Amino acid sequence: MYWGRGWRRPRWWACLLAGLALLLCLHASLRCCSGGRRGRGVSSVCGCRTCVAQPGTDSWFDERFNSSVEPLLSTKNSWIHPDALHWWMRLQSGRTTVVKVTEWLLKAGATTNPYQGPPQPSRCRSCSVVGNSGNLRGSEYGKLIDSHDFVLRMNRAAIAGFEPDVGTRTTHHFMYPESARDLQPHVYLVLVPFKLLDLMWLSSALSSGHINVTYTRVKRYIKADRDKVLVIHPEFFKYVHENWTERHGRYPSTGLLTLVFALHLCDQVSVFGYGADIRGNWHHYWEKNRYAGAFRATGVHHAGFERQVITQLAIGGKIRLYPGQ
Repeated sequence: MYWGRGWRRPRWWACLLAGLALLLCLHASLRCCSGGRRGRGVSSVCGCRTCVAQPGTDSWFDERFNSSVEPLLSTKNSWIHPDALHWWMRLQSGRTTVVKVTEWLLKAGATTNPYQGPPQPSRCRSCSVVGNSGNLRGSEYGKLIDSHDFVLRMNRAAIAGFEPDVGTRTTHHFMYPESARDLQPHVYLVLVPFKLLDLMWLSSALSSGHINVTYTRVKRYIKADRDKVLVIHPEFFKYVHENWTERHGRYPSTGLLTLVFALHLCDQVSVFGYGADIRGNWHHYWEKNRYAGAFRATGVHHAGFERQVITQLAIGGKIRLYPGQ
């Protein structure tokens, strides 16, 4: 068709189409490379913009992280390497036998591990690991903590009255008999067994209630969903002790075990409530502790070295560390 003098109209449309094509290319490029979750093609390991398990981004992390170590006991992951078993048995205060320990470990293991398997390219699973430091007071992190897929808490963590700072959601609660508390429905109870008696207590606390003393008085019963009980594997204990704390302290703290568990469970990890507050005081956010360093000096954990590990994880971009107040 003839458009008139100089064929100007076809040239005008050609420029318009070329401009639209350029804009579409720029838009696609920005979607691929911009921050946020589910960035397709951004990582070869998971669906996030950055992924914990992505190798080659931090040599310090790569030397320590071993994705083949399963954190949880289960029917399919019930075998324990003799070295790990004997190391774990040396943590016991009383006498016991390998047969007795193995028997109770097999009883304690869940039928299946609900999180078994490597990261997936289509998955972007986020974890918030919530410690109990006093630096959470006045932080107003609550909504940010709750925005993650999984919210991991530990020991006697309190929520009521502190919601603006610590959030309201919990998906996993890590504990041992001396730090146990009742849980809301649908929350996973994750037992951190420092000794054989901890496994026996768990069985008792969910049934007969015949154990109410370990080395101190403990809860006779505990409210928790029996089908949502998980147990940390002794080999995972040893792995954290050797790879992460490098044998500093007698064994790693619940806080560090929970954090390394999150590194294995999630693709992105945010950490809240670890370390001292801005005044250098070490205390729980629900209490006032006039002895500033009291619970840092436990005698069995090396809090200073564990703090270095957490700081290095943040420097390497493997976690996002929120300092609080």
